[in-house]
Amino acid sequence: MADGPLEKSDAGGGLDRGVLAAAMVVVLGAIMSILDVTVVNVAINDLAKEFETSLATIQWVATGYTLALATVIPITGWASARFGTKRLYMISIGLFVAGSMLAGMAWSAESLIAFRVLQGLGGGMIMPAGMTILTQAAGPQRVGQVMSIVGVPMLLGPILGPIIGGYLVDDVSWRWIFFINLPIGIVALVMAARILKRDQPKKTERLDFIGLLLLSPGLASLIYGVAKGAELKDFLKTEALVFWAVGAVLVLGFVFRALKAENPLIDLRLLKRRSVAAASGTMVLFMVAFMGAMLLLPLYYQTVRGEGALQSGLLLAPQGLGAMITMPIGGKLTDRIGPGRVVLVGMLIVVASVSGFASILEADTSYWALGGALFVMGLGMGMTMMPTMAAAIQTLVHDEVPRASTMLNIIQQVSASVGTAMISVLLANRLVSELGGGAGGEIGSTEKVPPAVMQKIAGPMADAFQHTYWYSAGLLLLAFLPALLLPRKKPAAPAVDAPMPMH
Repeated sequence: MADGPLEKSDAGGGLDRGVLAAAMVVVLGAIMSILDVTVVNVAINDLAKEFETSLATIQWVATGYTLALATVIPITGWASARFGTKRLYMISIGLFVAGSMLAGMAWSAESLIAFRVLQGLGGGMIMPAGMTILTQAAGPQRVGQVMSIVGVPMLLGPILGPIIGGYLVDDVSWRWIFFINLPIGIVALVMAARILKRDQPKKTERLDFIGLLLLSPGLASLIYGVAKGAELKDFLKTEALVFWAVGAVLVLGFVFRALKAENPLIDLRLLKRRSVAAASGTMVLFMVAFMGAMLLLPLYYQTVRGEGALQSGLLLAPQGLGAMITMPIGGKLTDRIGPGRVVLVGMLIVVASVSGFASILEADTSYWALGGALFVMGLGMGMTMMPTMAAAIQTLVHDEVPRASTMLNIIQQVSASVGTAMISVLLANRLVSELGGGAGGEIGSTEKVPPAVMQKIAGPMADAFQHTYWYSAGLLLLAFLPALLLPRKKPAAPAVDAPMPMH
């Protein structure tokens, strides 16, 4: 076994210094790419004013990035094997940093959108490549602990993004929401070059071109159609239906091909294993419900309570604090007793907190009560998402990890998009029902609404948010079905192809 990050990789105890150093490199890259999404979302209105264009046009700054992510994620598993995970990780960070620098120098809406696509091509590969590096480094006995480390940026992004984005846009310049990635990315590149050990590329690995032509455009079309349906509040309108239907057909075509192909882009045959199938099913339902629920409270703060983006971000901080407490505990328990029990307890806590929002959310609910419910939600999240991912990876051998990481990232991306779209449509429809006519047609800032009018509509608006939380709670309950099949024992080391050193 080589020294460096993979030292003692088969140990069942804590993480040694080598693995922790590799984890630091991965977290730097991941937090940069995830933070970027929420930071930019805060600046959309300001960017529309800066470039004197419509919100519909400037929204492609966010949409273009998301579609680039969906396009490039499927190729990550093949690229990890073909070029080596370290090299791929550094290329992805390099693309992301280059896109960030160019985006910060953008001179028009069109140039900004193009550079955001370049950012997305790099950003889409950062997380799956980083997960592969860590899981191969630590070995199956410590996957829970390394997954809890990878979970940190996934947790902090939605919380810190609005705070950092609000500050930079209001007090510095919108260009710095992109330039801020440069020092982080350069440090991550230098550390990756020094710390990560190079793995051996597989020169014989061939790219599944047919699979790529089916899956990448299929995912991009599906996600765009779902997002467009949410924007129009009707998934059956032609502008949305064509895209998500074509996307669904292409993805289904890929599924049929992947089950028969000798060397598919994503090895769906991994789903024949109970732990992988159960984890994937749990993740789909949990992500749809949870990401939908995550959308509601920031919107409530901004529309019902009149808070700005910066204040809303600060009010979401208790969730991060809760997850920071349980995430390392959940990781260790996953490695000791298996992920099944940990995930079930975490999901019970999340359901309790979401049901709490559905019960107490009113126009004048105490911020302390909302903060307490958010803290509890964070406690549950820290014991749910990463242990679920660990359940899928713990039983895999070294060469299967890149393909599994890619598959899990695709599941996350699509499920999150579906969840936010579904809940936003349910909320919009409920607002129309509560307020009548077209009053609830737009979900956005209410700062221009006269105080007398706002006083009358705040109660019905809060009722709409409260009602929508029950949908998320119901979806979360469905996630218990596959979660009951997750392993409830300490993971055994794979019988073959144990983690090998990266030379």
